[in-house]
Amino acid sequence: MITALIFAGGTGKRMNSKSKPKQFLELHGKPIIIHTIEYFEDHEYIDNIAVVCIPTWINSLREILERFNIKKVKWIVEGGDTGQKSIYNGLTTIYNDCENPEDTIVLIHDGVRPIITEQLITDNIIAVKKYGSAISVAKERETIISVNLESTIETVSDRSVTRIAKAPQSFYLRDIMNAHNNAINDNLEGMIDSASLMRHYNYPLHTVECSAENIKITTPMDFYIFRAIYEARENSQIFGL
Repeated sequence: MITALIFAGGTGKRMNSKSKPKQFLELHGKPIIIHTIEYFEDHEYIDNIAVVCIPTWINSLREILERFNIKKVKWIVEGGDTGQKSIYNGLTTIYNDCENPEDTIVLIHDGVRPIITEQLITDNIIAVKKYGSAISVAKERETIISVNLESTIETVSDRSVTRIAKAPQSFYLRDIMNAHNNAINDNLEGMIDSASLMRHYNYPLHTVECSAENIKITTPMDFYIFRAIYEARENSQIFGL
């Protein structure tokens, strides 16, 4: 079984949106979370979807899923206090309710990362089957530096071997569950993403290249970039560019 776990548990404080969380903001009448989910809904290899959601917005999510005719969402799970806990809640629900958790592949994706492709999902699945993991990454286009407490540059990274970790981040369910259970036993909290957690427990991580357009909508500027890219894609289809 191949499952998508969509994390939509954030409140979006950096978006300065007081009326609703960022994943429920709309572009052309469609919430960001639906823009994201539709890629997994329409992909032939994805069997079902779990969405981790802010508890107070679960009813709204159910209504939105029905309105946009989303059929593959099998589980809606309450988020936790942190992103790590929220993803664990989703993974646990999937693990306890799927017929063969040992062979299940799970693609973990941000609900506010709506500019992906069918091919990226396919590439993640292929990489997990071949290597046991798939971390979507994009090439860095600018120079990355490290500074000390005095704001003096200490290192300058080689861009040819530098990548930006994005999503989906995909694994066999048994492996990512083991990593989360180990983190609980070790009182390890606040890991920034699944790749960091898996790396901490020495799992080998294979990368899958994706476009720099695969942005996470965190700030108002990100939303404007999303709108520009989305409209450019739509225009290219209309005008055959």
